[in-house]
Amino acid sequence: MMVFDVNIKYPAMAFSPDPRLPADGITDGARARVTDIARAAGVSTATVDRVLNQRPGVRAATMQKVLKAAAALDYLPEADLYKAMQPKPMRLVFLLPPQSNRFMQMLGDYIAFSEEQLAPFNVKCKCHHIEGFNPSVLAKRLLHYGRQADGVAFMALEHPLVREAVNTLVAEGIPVVTLISDLSNSRRAAYVGMDNRAAGRTAGYLLGRFLGGAGNAKAKPMKVAMIAGSLSYRGHEEREMGFLHVLEEMFPHLQVVGLREGHDDADTNYKQARTLLEQYPDLVGMYNIGGASDGVGRALRESGREQKVVFIGHGLTPDTRGLLIDGTVDAILTQHPQNMIMNCVRIFGNLREKKEALAGVEAVRISVMLRENLP
Repeated sequence: MMVFDVNIKYPAMAFSPDPRLPADGITDGARARVTDIARAAGVSTATVDRVLNQRPGVRAATMQKVLKAAAALDYLPEADLYKAMQPKPMRLVFLLPPQSNRFMQMLGDYIAFSEEQLAPFNVKCKCHHIEGFNPSVLAKRLLHYGRQADGVAFMALEHPLVREAVNTLVAEGIPVVTLISDLSNSRRAAYVGMDNRAAGRTAGYLLGRFLGGAGNAKAKPMKVAMIAGSLSYRGHEEREMGFLHVLEEMFPHLQVVGLREGHDDADTNYKQARTLLEQYPDLVGMYNIGGASDGVGRALRESGREQKVVFIGHGLTPDTRGLLIDGTVDAILTQHPQNMIMNCVRIFGNLREKKEALAGVEAVRISVMLRENLP
């Protein structure tokens, strides 16, 4: 059943019966009274007062009767009637890692500038960039911002503190959606993002094919490395697992010699990549599981090995687009920010209307971007 809220506030004096008017009807030229609306709608004056003042405790069908009676008696203009019958906009909050991750910055920018596109869904969205690798901070921010909203979407860390915060919000009636990285054994309503295990397998397959030697048991051993944002993200852990499994299955000659964490920070990724390149002069491949691939690209260019090391990354941004064009990056796996945000909005809309969370919501697809197919 759809619940309606009255979005228009009227001065209290507008609802008070006028003692100068007769109790049994409306005189010519006189304004309708609360008693007139109550009589026309077949309800009590107390019910009319609740409806017009947006007080709870009135069924949706009764609320519609009162509003229609108010419009018929010219107490409430017809244009205001339709506006009043709309549910109040849902207040949705998105919690994302810091803007130093360009893909997260793009997500945040889309949320900030998408008011017109989201208007048909009757929502108000706000985005907050918060510390993404500290579970204690993330859990506190979840509770703080979530309790001010009708729904919250966030990039989850796999940690008991975060799980408890999610379960607390859900118990308080605030739905939670995980974004980009999921949270196991939690009461979140849905996950929005690519299949991260499949993404890791895709990255491994691309790397192996670019380097050659698939199915050749006598292929010369080659060294490859990985950089993750943080394995505390379930999504990054799943990408690592998928990557390693496909190498073992199809490209056993590719040996993973290092896995470093860069916290999706360009400078940290740069340092980690420089260390790997210096430690392994014969390194032939690199997979950046998380964001800030521009840091890895800078290390490859400075070492003069941008055309010798096959590099696979995530997230199409202005930085990674440039790396694709100049050949530093060979492939980027990405998911479209607009689709992800719209999926979140549709899910919260479904929950408001008591539907299945994922009704009519398409799964986020993995897009493989090469230099030759850039949009």
